[in-house]
Amino acid sequence: MRIFSIPVLIAGSLIPFSAMATEEDFLKSIEGDWTGGGKVLRKLGGDSLSVSCNMKSEADASSFSMDGSCRALVVVTRGFKAKVNTSGNSYSGTYVGVSGKPSTLAGSREGDTINLDVTWANEIYGDRKATMIIQKVGETGLRIKTVDKDPSSGESIVTTQLDLKRR
Repeated sequence: MRIFSIPVLIAGSLIPFSAMATEEDFLKSIEGDWTGGGKVLRKLGGDSLSVSCNMKSEADASSFSMDGSCRALVVVTRGFKAKVNTSGNSYSGTYVGVSGKPSTLAGSREGDTINLDVTWANEIYGDRKATMIIQKVGETGLRIKTVDKDPSSGESIVTTQLDLKRR
């Protein structure tokens, strides 16, 4: 019985180290300078605006940050920032967008996608809840998407989708 228990304990104690290395590798893979564009919904039921964006992301073994801006109609530029920490595959942090106030992020990663529940600092689209998806697309792409629910229909609506490429 003891001979069996020792290898099981040793193998079990190694799992967090490999999980952390995997998280670090993933975080480092989304680090860099990004450029691209996408669509931003101004109001539910309204038209989306086309935007062009630039973003810098930095990462270490247990966190990443994003600092960027998007421009619409040549004259309107809005910044955004996020700072996210990891513990295993759990992620938590803050996001600051158009309101200028920090919103909370909490979620996890599955494969090449980080799924975050957002609690906005202010009510947006009828509530304070949304989902943010940060997805690595191939070796040179990154997609950032926010999804909210239409309060009248309960339907999920993509409110922002940015498709970025590494510069």
